[in-house]
Amino acid sequence: MTQFRIGIDLGGTKTEVILLNGDSDTLFRTRIPTVKGDYQATLSAIADLVAQAEAQVDLQGLPVGVGIPGSVSRKTGKVKNANSTWLNGQPLHADLSRRLERDVKVVNDANCLAVSEATDGAAAGYEWTFAAILGTGCGAGLAWRGQAVVGPNGVAGEWGHNPLPWTSDTELQSRRCYCGRFGCQETFLSGTGLCLSYERMTGEALTGQLIAERAGSGERAAVTVVNHYLDGLARGLAAVINVLDPDVIVLGGGVSNLSVIYERMPELLPRYVFGGECDTPVVQAVHGDSSGVRGAAWLNPVVS
Repeated sequence: MTQFRIGIDLGGTKTEVILLNGDSDTLFRTRIPTVKGDYQATLSAIADLVAQAEAQVDLQGLPVGVGIPGSVSRKTGKVKNANSTWLNGQPLHADLSRRLERDVKVVNDANCLAVSEATDGAAAGYEWTFAAILGTGCGAGLAWRGQAVVGPNGVAGEWGHNPLPWTSDTELQSRRCYCGRFGCQETFLSGTGLCLSYERMTGEALTGQLIAERAGSGERAAVTVVNHYLDGLARGLAAVINVLDPDVIVLGGGVSNLSVIYERMPELLPRYVFGGECDTPVVQAVHGDSSGVRGAAWLNPVVS
């Protein structure tokens, strides 16, 4: 019989659902704007999306996995570290499990990216995967043989909230993060951080794509900003390699669409990786912005 999985990606701007069969084919997928600032409305939105997915196959009780921009504390069972701050301090796992009348897996969205790409994406065939989201925020997750690595504190792979390595104190102190600290990698390496760098240099607010296009056409400010970004990304990834030495690094999120990243990382990484050499492939997520929601679906055993 056909096997089904449901994944939910609860993002800062959109909430998405996907229904996969046993062959990883997408049977249903839709997204809605995330209901910001309203926890109860968030629960209702997720329940409605699950119902829509189940209606496609006329089944109920299908396994559900949810990726969130935060983690669940083992001590309290409540969400912590979410940049969708209305989730923090809420018993999301318990509330969703009660609402949907089944055990719901809730995992950091970057771990979902890692699971998705390790299962049938850019990291398929590798044992040890580090996956980073370079989007509105900046997070990362780990997968070992296709399974999410969470850790006792629920923060394994929480890359974005470490200071950007080999960066001056002055530069670190100039970037305040929503988490309350200064100089987090998220403030430099997210799409938001890239745009902030350009705006500080030029006074002009542009999207990351436009900045990249201007750099490609030779605009001096854009070239400077993009080169500085790439060097910062290399420093951030080199620190991961120095500690974890993953088999592969997968990048997702809007900034991951910049082809110059994959052109320059082989040259830049050896400058910062201990020993002066680096063979770690840095690749773009195959499933694009579907990776998170697909990975969430893979968190649970299937139901036939």
